[in-house]
Amino acid sequence: MRMIPDTKIIGHQQDARTVDGVVGAPAVAREPEPEPEALSARLLRDYDAGAFFFASPRRTMLARGVFATVPDAGGTNSLDGLPERVAAVLNASREAAHDIPVAVGAVPFDGRVAAQLVVPITIQRAGPLVFDGAAAARAPLAGPYTLRPVPEPSAYQDGVAAALKLMREGPLRKVVLSRSLHVDTAAPVDLRQLLHNLARRNPHGYTFAVDLPQRADAAPGAGRRTLIGASPELLVARSGLQVLANPLAGSAARSADPVEDQARATRLMASPKDLHEHAVVIEAVAEALRPFCRMLDVPKGPSLVSTQTMWHLSSRITGELLDPSTTSLTLALAMHPTPAVCGHPTALAHAAIGNLEPFHRGYYTGTVGWCDANGDGQWAVTIRCAEADERTLRLFAGAGIVVGSTPEAELAETEAKFRTMLQAMGLGLEAQP
Repeated sequence: MRMIPDTKIIGHQQDARTVDGVVGAPAVAREPEPEPEALSARLLRDYDAGAFFFASPRRTMLARGVFATVPDAGGTNSLDGLPERVAAVLNASREAAHDIPVAVGAVPFDGRVAAQLVVPITIQRAGPLVFDGAAAARAPLAGPYTLRPVPEPSAYQDGVAAALKLMREGPLRKVVLSRSLHVDTAAPVDLRQLLHNLARRNPHGYTFAVDLPQRADAAPGAGRRTLIGASPELLVARSGLQVLANPLAGSAARSADPVEDQARATRLMASPKDLHEHAVVIEAVAEALRPFCRMLDVPKGPSLVSTQTMWHLSSRITGELLDPSTTSLTLALAMHPTPAVCGHPTALAHAAIGNLEPFHRGYYTGTVGWCDANGDGQWAVTIRCAEADERTLRLFAGAGIVVGSTPEAELAETEAKFRTMLQAMGLGLEAQP
């Protein structure tokens, strides 16, 4: 089956006084026809579990079917040689007369889990998501549900205290500690509606849904497993020789009170703790990108960006590649995991995460996106997300721990970050642990 080429958003109809191309026809000649649905909104509406959906601030993509699968490395680290394996599969797909081959999917936090990347049979693309305002958000959960935090809030605070102790006693400068929130439902989760709610509430982020292999411990007959979320953070994008990374580090919860909301933003921009946390991330990202770039522009200081639930310190790093054969996935893996999701130094932070977090992250804090045969692509950091199967969602949220952090404040930050998924699920703040 041939892939569908890029398609522009369908425009609005002509003025009501221009009917059937005749200028000057009276406005009452016929009932005005409804405006055509934007193609991007149609792609969102057409999503079904098992497909790949990815919406950025400038592009919407829906991919279906599996033409080819990127094989696992077969060793102890699934990320070893991953860009080369992807390139080989894309080249083979092109030689098999598959038009415009693209690899889509998710890369895990670490190599203990296999990357889930495929070349789809069909791809539809459009511009940014456009909503007509008529389709109101509905709750994707039907019937009763239960919530179970892992770890319990008090245990998470103990983990933060232990991380701070490691920093006082050794060279660890930052570690990101995460929590999970398990939601069990009586009825199947409406993934299409959940994806719609996430996209509608986060128009400037990266909304995604990725088909995942079923867990080894899944019950017999368990349905599909899907990675779904709305990340505010671009890991890296490549277009031709141009490179863009947009790391976020340093956060504060939004407030419903406009005066307090602005005060929180102001405090974040002046916070020594958060500015230090941000600087650690920017330094590491720039260091990872410099070997690949003839030019790299790193801002002297961060700016503020916001979602509906959070303020973030943000830096847009741009560059120009030295070698046009360097792919977006090569760049992504050179940066991954950044101190924004792991810590610094990376090896020490990774070890601390393994000792302090009572679960394996899987694809959370990995990266999700696409890479084509030319090397262009976009990869978002897999945060503000959940792993979902038919009646269970496992939500994730984390906070960066540095000197100056407190267990109480970091717990509150994770609770605020859960709100992106909880609100999209139709659960109020009272649902938080």
